[in-house]
Amino acid sequence: MKQAIIYILSFLGIISQMSCDDQLNALPTQSKVVGNVIVDQKSAEVALNGVYYRFAQGGDDRNTPSILWGYAQEITPAYLSGYITRTYGGSYDENAEVSSADYGVSGMWSYHYTLINAANGVITQMEPLPASMFTNERKAEIIAEAKLMRAFGHYNLLRYFTQFYDTKSEFGALLRDEFITPDNIAKQRSNVAATYALILEDLEEAIKNTPLENKNIYGNRWIAKALKSRVLIMRGETTDYEEVISLTSDIIEHGPYELEEHVRDIFQEKGLTSKEVMLGIQPLANQVKRHDTYLYNNSTEYKATPLFLELLKDDPREEWIIGKLNDKDTIYAITKYVGDKIEECYAMRLTEMYLLKAEAMVRGGKDIDEAKELLKTIMEHAGITDFTKLDAITDRDELLFEIYKETVKNLMFEDGIEWSALIRFPIETILKVKPAIREKNYIILPIPADEFEKNPTVGDQNPGYSKI
Repeated sequence: MKQAIIYILSFLGIISQMSCDDQLNALPTQSKVVGNVIVDQKSAEVALNGVYYRFAQGGDDRNTPSILWGYAQEITPAYLSGYITRTYGGSYDENAEVSSADYGVSGMWSYHYTLINAANGVITQMEPLPASMFTNERKAEIIAEAKLMRAFGHYNLLRYFTQFYDTKSEFGALLRDEFITPDNIAKQRSNVAATYALILEDLEEAIKNTPLENKNIYGNRWIAKALKSRVLIMRGETTDYEEVISLTSDIIEHGPYELEEHVRDIFQEKGLTSKEVMLGIQPLANQVKRHDTYLYNNSTEYKATPLFLELLKDDPREEWIIGKLNDKDTIYAITKYVGDKIEECYAMRLTEMYLLKAEAMVRGGKDIDEAKELLKTIMEHAGITDFTKLDAITDRDELLFEIYKETVKNLMFEDGIEWSALIRFPIETILKVKPAIREKNYIILPIPADEFEKNPTVGDQNPGYSKI
């Protein structure tokens, strides 16, 4: 009952904080109770904006507005991958030591379910309303945008908490396709096949019915196609690679996006105004500095590991993605978000589509020379001019690892893309990058201990972890 009340209050919270204005922090003139929150198009837009607010992980930091996206979507994946560590010690250096009682694990779990539940609240209340209440196709669009956000939530649960690599596994996600009430909170986790099925079903509707174009802080059909590409490359079946190639080609060739001439400009000059940003997160007005996530009170909160330092050695990005805060410092801080656009977050960029297409081509047995050209295009925009090493590669596995390394260097600290790219490899390759993972069980996280307390029917804990 307590958990159900928390979920319900979270939906009320988004209504009390949002409006149909483009500003995430604009306040509505009134709030309404669950059951009749959505009564017309205006209130539907308010509720949908609330879903995006949850996607951004909007909230307060010491009573100051803040976007908290960085902790779950930027810091934790980089930590798990072995590229950063807390300056004064932390819990993710040894993946096998992560506990079901870990605060960070619980935070990731609850963040994604809060997003899913907010989306379900919109879907549930929208479906009975007549289409005549909305202009043009807006009813279908709102439902599809909510399903796109629900797919984002379930996708993140898939890659962090399930045996995503085995469609026959019983260790899938706890799927939530209904708004939580006291009557339906008890539910068992689904298998992996069912997890993929629900995500892809939501994405098909999003591809069909979301707006063709939208402001880049909202979803659209291109975003839905891009997320589907992420999901399919995780599943990794033969036909999946063909579809990833088709989807990413469509986005690259026909979408309204362009690669930034110099990738650094996105983070330190242009931010969300860049045409490369497919989906970003708009800051709240007067929010605390988001880069406090990395540099708290102008001191190094998270430092680059030797692995990350070696990866960036002699790369043009070395000078701005990491750096020493002063001449006396001996450690390298994360400085990617130091600049005029430190408040923006990036959930998806066009660069990723090039890299996903290249990876799918190599994994799918296609021409590696074409995959190399895609990789070269991205590297050129990062300031690289010498492709001698890349041109000499003839082995597919070696080329895959080069694509992975570019993925890390280009997309690190954005949406956990570096972690997803790593765990698509066989465990032998994963352990070469981060031996501390130790075994395959630990490329996924444990279900939080408090889920077993509040929902005893959830089922078994992920292998290798304890319920407590």
